[in-house]
Amino acid sequence: MTEILIREDLPGNIARLTLNAPGSLNALSDAMLAALNVQLTALQTDTTTRVVILRGAGKVFCAGHDLKEMQAGRASADKGAAYFADLFARCADVMMSITTLPQPVIAQAHGIATAAGCQLLATCDLAVAATGTRFGVNGVNIGLFCSTPMVALTRNVAPKHAFEMLITGEFIDTARAYDIGLINRTATPETLDDVTMHLAQTIATKLGSAVRIGKKAFYDQSGMSLADAYAHTSAVMVENMLQRDTDEGITAFIEKRHPDWHR
Repeated sequence: MTEILIREDLPGNIARLTLNAPGSLNALSDAMLAALNVQLTALQTDTTTRVVILRGAGKVFCAGHDLKEMQAGRASADKGAAYFADLFARCADVMMSITTLPQPVIAQAHGIATAAGCQLLATCDLAVAATGTRFGVNGVNIGLFCSTPMVALTRNVAPKHAFEMLITGEFIDTARAYDIGLINRTATPETLDDVTMHLAQTIATKLGSAVRIGKKAFYDQSGMSLADAYAHTSAVMVENMLQRDTDEGITAFIEKRHPDWHR
């Protein structure tokens, strides 16, 4: 039986997760969400992996929730209320797991990233996309406003750009996604793997403990007032400065040599 989510542990302490349901355009089905939850839970305590790449098999990155499953869930006695509440809670748990993961997560997108698929990309810490990729939160076109994808989208792009995408249901192209800050880098379809891997390898060479501290602080301070953010990050800097490998990194820089990091 084909795995719905494939994990590869690549050289350089990089893990690559591939959504492997091309027949459903890598939809975030019940099975896909469960598989993502398993892998993300395992990565939470993985001290070897430094960077995670998330990509899709086949023609697209991810087309969002499985609408056929959702319609089947509607047939329950309460018109699907319990099923839908559980579905969106499980999806939110997966999205928040990416944010709380110690490792940076890079979305590698191609084809389309739509609805909850765009949410998945926006949730990742970084995103690289192939030229020709289309991005959308298109639920409004079928009468379902993309309220949960909106959470991640509005934490990536300016409000007016986000609301335009949400209210029109129109796709944007790769150039527009780059311009509004939804993605970090673009690549040709032929070089997408290489460009994404180069970014992952660059991050993987950094001091792992500093990256873990920094990612957590990045998200923690984002919802704070200016004064609270400075107080919090000052304490984080103290913690970081007191680490043995940080001392070694600074000393090595002063002495113009490579650091001897225990990582």
